[in-house]
Amino acid sequence: MISTATLDVRDLVTGTGAFGPADIRNLLEALGSDPAAHRDLRGAVQELEGSGERSPASSVRLGVCQHLLGRSHDALETLRSSDGGALARFYQGCAHAALASTDPTHVEKAREAFEAAQKSGYDATACGVAIADALRAAGRAAEAATVLEKLPGRDTSADYWAMKGAMLADEGAAITETAAALDKALAIDPGNPTALFTMGVLNDRLGNDDEAKGCYEQSLKRYPGTVGALINLGLLYEDEDDFPAAEKCYKRVLDAFPDHPRARLFIKDSSASGDLKQGEQDLRTRDRLDQVMVLPVSDFELSVRSRNCLQKMGIMTLGDLARTSETELLESKNFGETSLVEIKEMLASKGLSLGQMATPAVAEEAAVEVVEPSADEQEIYSQPISELNLSVRARKCTTKLGITTIGDLVRRTGEDLMECKNFGVTSLNEVREKLTERGLKLRGD
Repeated sequence: MISTATLDVRDLVTGTGAFGPADIRNLLEALGSDPAAHRDLRGAVQELEGSGERSPASSVRLGVCQHLLGRSHDALETLRSSDGGALARFYQGCAHAALASTDPTHVEKAREAFEAAQKSGYDATACGVAIADALRAAGRAAEAATVLEKLPGRDTSADYWAMKGAMLADEGAAITETAAALDKALAIDPGNPTALFTMGVLNDRLGNDDEAKGCYEQSLKRYPGTVGALINLGLLYEDEDDFPAAEKCYKRVLDAFPDHPRARLFIKDSSASGDLKQGEQDLRTRDRLDQVMVLPVSDFELSVRSRNCLQKMGIMTLGDLARTSETELLESKNFGETSLVEIKEMLASKGLSLGQMATPAVAEEAAVEVVEPSADEQEIYSQPISELNLSVRARKCTTKLGITTIGDLVRRTGEDLMECKNFGVTSLNEVREKLTERGLKLRGD
């Protein structure tokens, strides 16, 4: 096997040298261990896509790589103009199988492509396992088992034992029996993604979150990553409050399947929870600031002149100083530039500055004329909040705040709503959109 450290990804994809199953395996290993390999693969794909007319052999390379990047629709289109050989047929099957998760009509197309690949000389065990996997994903477990047990040379195939373990897990077989099959797969191929994903699922069910996360992460080092591993790993990241990492997992799913319902739902909820987490961090920051603001200036080493001037002005704490402008200090008798520099350095040591908390002058507001709502507006205001069809998260928050009608809602500000736990920016934008549809808005908007 070629060392992944010396593999020239761009040359492999765009060149005229060998490009078979072993070369693709080397490419997969490189993608899982070297971040630069992924960038090089994208660059090579862009180069081939922009090359105009391609030879059938170049179309095979491009189609395979498009599939590895999760672009299965593009892969199918490209492979139709390839050389029609065993490798092209096999990866047509892989692309159909990937699309079958959202469109079941691709299952039989995948089976036909894998059977054609086998007839053209592709490895019979690899084709059989791929057919079994497609049937299993479609809920046709009995057919999948029949295909699997007829495979030639299956005892030495990591893919066979991985699929065997996955099907045992589906059936609810004893964990020891399932784990034994998976261990055989991993003994032959330590990076087998199917075996690692299934092992992750077993640990997930047993509550071994760290082990499950490790299995999912390792399984994703083989491209293209499976949807199940990305979704499950995202949920584990959420449990650890690592919402950015969770969103990356869901985004990888949506990059390949933009309409994937679970990924769309989870990325929205993760974003909202991340907003809440940020809000909690902001609150802790404010708490620390409040503690600094009450520190007495007498705790710091100041010159006699500076200390006397501050006492005369009634400035007793760092908060008092932060609410005082530089001009106000300099207007005090005997307070000069030297004292000003001294005060600024003291505040800077605590992350504060003069005038930081000063209250700006507020212009006198004109009296606001109260306008009574029209009869139509009153009718809308009296409608129950359920008429807005809010998400579960937003609806729970409105209930906690005692908001039962649309009128109750429009009398609240965005800040009022954000004070409710779990109500983040995503939920606030949702409420604003629903009100805008009815020509309404929150107070203060």
